[in-house]
Amino acid sequence: FQRCVGMDAMNSLHSTTFEIDEKHGTDYHKRFLEFVKMMQKENFVIGGAMTDPKGDRSKGPSEQEDPDLFTRIVKTDENGVYVSGAKAHQTGCINSHWIILVPTIRLTEADKDWAIVGAIPADAKGVTYIYGRQSCDTRSMEEGDIDDGNAKFGGQEALIILDNVFIPWDKVFMNGEYEFASMLVERFTCYHRRSYVCKTGLGDVLIGAAATIADYNGVPKVSHIKDKIIEMTHLNETIFAAGIASSHQGQKMKSGVFLNDDMLAQVCKHNVTRFPYEISR
Repeated sequence: FQRCVGMDAMNSLHSTTFEIDEKHGTDYHKRFLEFVKMMQKENFVIGGAMTDPKGDRSKGPSEQEDPDLFTRIVKTDENGVYVSGAKAHQTGCINSHWIILVPTIRLTEADKDWAIVGAIPADAKGVTYIYGRQSCDTRSMEEGDIDDGNAKFGGQEALIILDNVFIPWDKVFMNGEYEFASMLVERFTCYHRRSYVCKTGLGDVLIGAAATIADYNGVPKVSHIKDKIIEMTHLNETIFAAGIASSHQGQKMKSGVFLNDDMLAQVCKHNVTRFPYEISR
């Protein structure tokens, strides 16, 4: 569950760290590749933590009354950095082994302390999870179990509070290079919005169930039922098509990874915000 965010973080960091090193002579890319080797060897699940609470949305991190409304460096020593702040709406974070902290918006020179990317164990000292329920989860609290879904092991999200959390230098992949924050955010979201193509797997199950119910009731050839199943399939495959097209139109980056097409990734995301609910209806 929830490997997509870690995959998106790894892909976007592969190219971004390479290009930071190219400009600044740093060694972030080498550190990052060693981290990826460890993740793959141990088969760890990674949570990608991007969204900050943000506070006053008209102001940048350095302009906020509370500096911890965006995750920031609070101290640096010879061993690494210490960060404080929070990451909101973190789906799957509690069942991840590692969390990668990344910026959430374009940063300016005044925001250098907020230009931090680093990996921490999910149970690192100073990390607190405030477990949040999703709106539909109240069904699990009602009598009966016909519409519970996976009540004990289903999806969940949390607010992550970071209080002087230590990140050793070998797990730091950006440290003050503020001009690369927007590049990282844009590439991360490009991968992530394309990865919503996974929702079509759920659509396949729903369509198959609907067709099976029609068979059980002896009405698979009734015209309005056929029309509905055709429309469900059309919507589902439209989501799939946008995601696959985005990958097919990908371009090779300097580091060697491919970045999928941005516009088609956004189309995939827009389809996913509309079509699965229309399929369900």
